[in-house]
Amino acid sequence: MYGILERQFAKIFDRASRRSGITGENLLQLIEARLDNVVYRLGIAPTRMAARQLVGHRHVTVNGKVVNISSYTCKAGDVIGVRERSKALEVITGALTGHSNKHSWLEWDKSSLSGKILNLPSRDQIPENIKEQLIVELYSK
Repeated sequence: MYGILERQFAKIFDRASRRSGITGENLLQLIEARLDNVVYRLGIAPTRMAARQLVGHRHVTVNGKVVNISSYTCKAGDVIGVRERSKALEVITGALTGHSNKHSWLEWDKSSLSGKILNLPSRDQIPENIKEQLIVELYSK
């Protein structure tokens, strides 16, 4: 019935709807907490596709352990870093050139090339113009 991406999204929606709070905001928080998105938001990769590839190629650690699953859900307090042997990669050094932390829910440590998730973002901390209520209406049927 669903394609692979549709099935993944349906699973995320199901998790969001089971949480307490507003389903649309929960959905956006879960999507923002994906490892590939956090790597992108920290500025380790120039695009989400590049972030997904860095994760898949085992260049990223979560709390000191290599994680190669892009859809891994990060939690508040997790430390996302660049693997020691990957710190000189051109794509990473290029992305971090002139890097400034634009997200208040993330903390970046330039010396160790790692970032910490302080908390999951609230709706006003997510810059994309998404009408999450429409998504909730579609998937609630």
